[in-house]
Amino acid sequence: MCLGTKPANYNSDLDLALTPIPDSTFWDIVLWLFRQRQRFQVVGVSMLPSLKPGDEILADLSSYRHSAPAIGDVVVVKLPKQPNMNLVKRVLSVHHSGACFVQGDNRSQSTDSWDFGWVEPHLIVGRVTSRFP
Repeated sequence: MCLGTKPANYNSDLDLALTPIPDSTFWDIVLWLFRQRQRFQVVGVSMLPSLKPGDEILADLSSYRHSAPAIGDVVVVKLPKQPNMNLVKRVLSVHHSGACFVQGDNRSQSTDSWDFGWVEPHLIVGRVTSRFP
């Protein structure tokens, strides 16, 4: 997998169904209080219309310890060239090695795998579970 290569199973004519991100439930808040979820704030417009700037989300950091992300999952990833920066993106493709090809829902305003290539498993922070109230 080379920087900037697209996934072999990507079909540009097929739009990925944008599954909505649910609001947090009582149990999501409890899990956050017990540090089983981490809170992040959305800064840019790359995930519009699913997430807008200022939205807060909860992510399950243990989601992918034993399995790879699924196509369509919304994930928090570390930017490969700047691992101190987190991005929220949707998974478009998963390589057998566990690496993911990710893209923002607002493609024209997104820095994503089309720019930096596949995201290796150690750079996947977790799965977005809900929108924080």
